Amino acid sequence: MFMHIPVLLSEALEWLAIRADGVYVDATVGAGGYSRAILENLTTGRLIGFDRDPRAIEIAQDNLAEYKQKLTLIQRDYAEMLPLLRELNITGVNGIVADLGLSQMQIDAPERGFSWRSEGPLDMRMDPSQQLTAADIVNHYDERQLARVIYEYGEERRSQRIARAIVRARPIRNTVQLANLIESCLGGRRSFTKRKRGGSSTAGAPRIIKKRIHPATQTFQALRIAVNGELDSLNQFLDDSPACLAAGGRIVVISFHSLEDRIVKQHFQQWDRERRMRNLTKHVVRPSESEVHSNPRSRSARLRAAERMGDQP
Repeated sequence: MFMHIPVLLSEALEWLAIRADGVYVDATVGAGGYSRAILENLTTGRLIGFDRDPRAIEIAQDNLAEYKQKLTLIQRDYAEMLPLLRELNITGVNGIVADLGLSQMQIDAPERGFSWRSEGPLDMRMDPSQQLTAADIVNHYDERQLARVIYEYGEERRSQRIARAIVRARPIRNTVQLANLIESCLGGRRSFTKRKRGGSSTAGAPRIIKKRIHPATQTFQALRIAVNGELDSLNQFLDDSPACLAAGGRIVVISFHSLEDRIVKQHFQQWDRERRMRNLTKHVVRPSESEVHSNPRSRSARLRAAERMGDQP
């Protein structure tokens, strides 16, 4: 059994303000960490969970078997949430949670090809039934297309250099070959600094933590986003979310990189301006220092929450 440690779980539950008889959506159910926490608070309520990864649905079914009477799991992209809820005759839910991070169970499976840490095929598909793979992009996009993907989705400033090296080295057959090529092209790991909250190295000076990341990290992120159309799915999901919520219903979104968080922030601000949704988190919510210490994966997490307003006259 694979158990998932949900990031910012207590904060997510607090912002969802769960009703025991409510109807909730876990838009990215994964192994079921958020779903379990919600289900534990339901009596006559119900939870619908979506995930495009069939393996995630299988794991969630096992992990949440004791709640099967009030749980519906659907293997579909959360971009399809609105029509799928309508098929279930659900016209307004009381809460939606979406954790946009890549699941550890996906990272730890070399055959899925998501990580540069172990050798596997250049796959990266959330839904193995779709056709496009990372190998298609790496080995068949022209240099300009490849550079654009790496720059736009990986925020990698050296995208042209990487794209040029990839095109010259084709065919590239696995994750380690690609990661080593990028490392050779860029010259080793890069470091970045981060101001640590709640501490100082000298009086009045914030403590600085230095981290090092593998030079292939941003390219792998870019390929995964491109393969799965993640930003298009996120935009569609957010476009439809207000119509899925009942009056007073809330949405909580946890993102892990700036591309996703920017889209979430812009939607929340637009909803607030249009008086469709009230932005509950004017400032992004980040994990506590103790959570980061116990679960380093949470370090880059950002939570935002909004509430559906009543219908305007």
